Amino acid sequence: MFLNLPTLLTWARIVAIPLIVGLFYMPWPPNEVNLAASVLFIVVALTDWLDGWLARRLNQTSAFGAFLDPVADKFLVCASLLVLLELHRVETLVALIIIGREIAISALREWMASIGASRSVAVHMLGKLKTASQMAAIVLLLFDGEVLPGVHTRFLGTWLIYIACALTIWSMVYYLQKALPAIRDKVK
Repeated sequence: MFLNLPTLLTWARIVAIPLIVGLFYMPWPPNEVNLAASVLFIVVALTDWLDGWLARRLNQTSAFGAFLDPVADKFLVCASLLVLLELHRVETLVALIIIGREIAISALREWMASIGASRSVAVHMLGKLKTASQMAAIVLLLFDGEVLPGVHTRFLGTWLIYIACALTIWSMVYYLQKALPAIRDKVK
């Protein structure tokens, strides 16, 4: 199951990350770079949904795919946030909170799996809402242009990234609360 279609889509998501970052080093007009980066990000982000759907539909789920999928998502989000930080489109504190939460929850899930309690930190709807708002915010901030007269995506993206940041903190607290009983049992 290392190279089935769903896993190849996940690998494609990882391979696309340098392409998104590299677009900002192209000698193109900024609006063309922004459009290309946001479109590529949308296509790549959609593969996250598609690879999971295909894995279930084609009965090609695997432990490796389950491991690689969230890693690819975290790479994509972290790389995009670092680009947005470099472009001064996202605040440092927001990027630190989101990236820090990704690292902390990944470590928590790994530790919980090692003690046989991974079900207590399984993906929850709160985490899915966080991911959806974060992905939408990143698209808007990468685009960084007017979509209608007087409606700029940076304004919308900034508010959405603040919402994503709040959901990031809320979901981290939720997962930590779910893990706390198993942690207490192991510490005894």
